[in-house]
Order: sequence, then structure tokens, then C-alpha cells
Amino acid sequence: MRQMKKVALTSIAIALTVASSLTLTSCGSGPDAETRKTNRVTDGAEAVINTDGSDIRVSNLVLVATQDGAAVIVGQIVNRADESDEILGITVGGIGATITGEKKLLTNKPIHFEGEQANAKAVFTGGNPVAGTTVDLTIGFARAGLVTSRVIIRDQRDVYAGITSGAKLAAPEATK
Repeated sequence: MRQMKKVALTSIAIALTVASSLTLTSCGSGPDAETRKTNRVTDGAEAVINTDGSDIRVSNLVLVATQDGAAVIVGQIVNRADESDEILGITVGGIGATITGEKKLLTNKPIHFEGEQANAKAVFTGGNPVAGTTVDLTIGFARAGLVTSRVIIRDQRDVYAGITSGAKLAAPEATK
């Protein structure tokens, strides 16, 4: 009898623990849970072009203000469509960026602006960007058309400390 009471009390304690953890973490809230609505984990802008056979994903897009008055793009672009595409230009307020490195978007071969895997660089010179403000940045693609995102301008510190407007990438070798 004593053993049955002990098992019953243990079972009730476990059930209460599970129920309270679901309630406290909102895991039991289903599709309307607040934690489920969070989709932005960085301050970088995100954009998707998913029309007319295009499937372009732009992620973690920010501008970094450099000490020489330039702004450098940080982020990545992936083409998930079967047909390749190409970056034709990137503008802020009608001013075009100087783009070096890879521009052709092959299927599932990301273009990385800055960082260890960088294969492209885009620099706006002489704009004297102000860190902490936002601007509309437009990217033009050969097939997918235009996409405009509101991006934040960050200063050259923390993870962006090594970003410079110099050391442009050499043109990539022939791509298949």
C-alpha cells in the first residue's frame, strides 16, 4: 500500500512538472505562441524574391560605416532557383555601389559580402553614412528584378571591426 502511494505521488509530481513547464515556456500555446513569431535573430535585413521562377534569398544585410566615409555591404545572397541569375547593381538613394568579385548567382552557391567566406565586395564611397540610421537599399537582378530592403548602418566595432572599404576582391575566375 505504501509503495502504491509513493508511485502515485511521484506520477502526480511528474505530471505537474511537465504541465507547468509547458505553461511557463508557452510550448503549449500552439501556433500563436509569442516565441513562435520571432523570426529575426540579427539586425540584418532579410528579403525574398519568389516570383516568375525566381527564388532569391537575401539575408543578414547591413551597411557598415567606415572611417573614410564609405559604407560597405555585409550579408549574403542565395539563388535557390534552377536557373542562374546575376546581380546587376546595388543602390542607396540612387547612388550605386562599386561591386567586385562574384556577381553571378548560381543555384545554391551563395554570394557572401564580407567575412571569412567572402567572394564579393560592395562599397559605397563618399556618402558619409551615419551609424544607427537606416536607409533603403535596392538590389537589381538580371532575372528576378529589383528588391528593396530597409537596412541599418552599423559602425566599425564588435563583429564589424575588421570591415574596410579597401582590399576589394579580385575578379573571380571563370565560373561554370
